[in-house]
Amino acid sequence: MTTAPAPAGRALEPTDIRGRVAELHSIREQALAGPGERATAAQHAKGKLTARERIELLLDPGSFQEVEQLRRHRATGFGMEVKKPYTDGVITGWGTVEGRTVFVYAHDFRIFGGALGEAHATKIHKIMDMALATGAPLVSLNDGAGARIQEGVSALAGYGGIFQRNTRASGVIPQISVMLGPCAGGAAYSPALSDFVFMVRDTSQMFITGPDVVRAVTGEEISQNGLGGADVHAETSGVAHFAYDDEETCLAEVRYLLTLLPQNNREAPPAAPCADAAARRGDVLLDLVPADGNRPYDMTRVIEEIVDDGEFLEVHERWARNIICALARLDGRVVAIVANQPQSLAGVLDIAASEKAARFVQMCDAFNIPILTLLDVPGFLPGVDQEHGGIIRHGAKLLYAYCNATVPRISLILRKAYGGAYIVMDSQSIGADLTLAWPTNEIAVMGAEGAANVIFRRQIAAAEDPEAMRQKMVKEYKSELMHPYYAAERGLVDDVIDPAQTREVLIRSLAMLRSKHADLPSRKHGNPPQ
Repeated sequence: MTTAPAPAGRALEPTDIRGRVAELHSIREQALAGPGERATAAQHAKGKLTARERIELLLDPGSFQEVEQLRRHRATGFGMEVKKPYTDGVITGWGTVEGRTVFVYAHDFRIFGGALGEAHATKIHKIMDMALATGAPLVSLNDGAGARIQEGVSALAGYGGIFQRNTRASGVIPQISVMLGPCAGGAAYSPALSDFVFMVRDTSQMFITGPDVVRAVTGEEISQNGLGGADVHAETSGVAHFAYDDEETCLAEVRYLLTLLPQNNREAPPAAPCADAAARRGDVLLDLVPADGNRPYDMTRVIEEIVDDGEFLEVHERWARNIICALARLDGRVVAIVANQPQSLAGVLDIAASEKAARFVQMCDAFNIPILTLLDVPGFLPGVDQEHGGIIRHGAKLLYAYCNATVPRISLILRKAYGGAYIVMDSQSIGADLTLAWPTNEIAVMGAEGAANVIFRRQIAAAEDPEAMRQKMVKEYKSELMHPYYAAERGLVDDVIDPAQTREVLIRSLAMLRSKHADLPSRKHGNPPQ
């Protein structure tokens, strides 16, 4: 390791400043180089970039300003006193993404395996405090071996300081965790407290207890990726919002996400020039959504047709696929989209879908992103597993999130909107600013067949031809209570619109709602369902 600079107090000649500047440049070169080419080659051999290479990909060229580059730990014992590298295994600072300030810290796995010690943690605390104080997003590039064992409880206290700051910054500045290596034990809770988690396949893993502990305690055999790899967290646990095959693509998508988010909760998301005409008709929508409520279709194609240039970023794309959460633009303005997906479980709400959408709605409300809800929901998923798993309290999370949201909210009923699921999916009765519907909408307590079986069960049972009577009652129920204009006639839908004009109507409505202001009751905080 590099020796420390000569101690202060030495008599200096007036001309010695040049020597000191040369000494500074020499030390800085050592800090930038890190532990050496061998360690860098080992990092590359694992298919991973170095911390500085990652920062270069994340930020605009030449914009990174490092903080505490010359920091070194003060630990002694276990050979630590002779291993005192600059940066102490974490690179901290700020730069820009598309010209806007972003704070970043990146674990350097080449130094102590990126493990967190006292000095390491203090650097992270400082950059988190700076991000919160200046109101700019924070991105963490995680690639560390957990707490630095040689420093004992001091390392654990460092994690506590990170978690406290994550919580304080929640809903104030966007926090993005990018998993680019291992993240085990308590270290995994910082990403869990952030707004978005990105992972890279094969090289990043997250778990509280690793495969060895699992094997010892339960006897189960599983690999690191099988236990906590990117695909597991993107598809099964829902811990990861995004998963990619390589770091370059992952970091490019982090940059893209940042362009859709405001700097903090006091700003609106940035607008962008739009060449896609606001009044563009979407005649293809007339063929995309079947009038027959039992026929599935792909809701993503509907979204593509409505939003600017057909582009949107889906969040949690592979988890709880029966609901879609996405960020897009309408006439250059960022909008959040929550939509049922009839291609998966017929678009019903279940435990996972409710949790996914609730957290997304909360995030969008915190960061001033208007919410567009596209409904085609037949209800909540029935079943013993769902009831015993707490579908009531999990569904209530989505209800709470919508009721608590003060951003502009527009709901659009494409087809089915049945029962409690209709109410939960931002109906007018829970505070949607505008409720629109297509002529194919069916709003009811339940489907016509189920309703007829309940209401007219005696007439059906007593009829000479029960099936013919049942069909007659179904038709009667539909004509009386489920025709497309029933809700509009009662003021529960603000307008029934031509599907081809959906984009134009939404853009005009969002423009009107841009000046919306709503205050919640004075309180310390709510007590949302858990």
